[in-house]
Amino acid sequence: MYPPTSAYVTRLILCLSVVIFCVLITSGSAKADIYRYVDEEDIVHFTDAPTDKRFKIFMRDLKKDKELRTKLKFASSVNPAEFEQLITTCSTKYGVNPSLVKAVIHAESGYNPNAVSSKGASGLMQLMPATAKSLKVADRFNPKDNVEGGVKYLRFLLDTFRGDVSLAVAAYNAGLSKVAKYGGIPPYNETRTYVNRVLSYMKTYQESGI
Repeated sequence: MYPPTSAYVTRLILCLSVVIFCVLITSGSAKADIYRYVDEEDIVHFTDAPTDKRFKIFMRDLKKDKELRTKLKFASSVNPAEFEQLITTCSTKYGVNPSLVKAVIHAESGYNPNAVSSKGASGLMQLMPATAKSLKVADRFNPKDNVEGGVKYLRFLLDTFRGDVSLAVAAYNAGLSKVAKYGGIPPYNETRTYVNRVLSYMKTYQESGI
């Protein structure tokens, strides 16, 4: 019997890695993030408890990442700086604080121009079909059209609520009628969390100067 070749050993380890991965995702560890890295010999390693910085996220905890998965339908390579000039231009045009615009984009889509929510909102600023139509947005997935429409809508909401950013943001999330009905931020956990998140992002953008 001949000793196993290095290629054979590599294939064997790869198969074992796949088996381990399958065990991880079908066992209790499926409730944890799964990490992966390929070493110098092209051997794939999986773990749910990385101890080496070479491990990169491979599969997120489905339960923990539920909000992200329902919020974003498509994955994309995101580069916020790519939209800097567009945000500045639209913010200046409609007189809206660029930090607020960035905060809304951050909260709505994470700067993913292909984002689609479970309710049908799309693009960087997550415009609903009816809202986009009323704002004359031709293509919700076109960053220029989407951001211009979103900033224009923010301007309308800010004017409606006499510059009250919290109410404008609440209306952006829950709808103008809901804010009017309750005479303030609606008593919805989602909306209250959203408002706090946007205001926090806005403060960070203002303080960092980015």
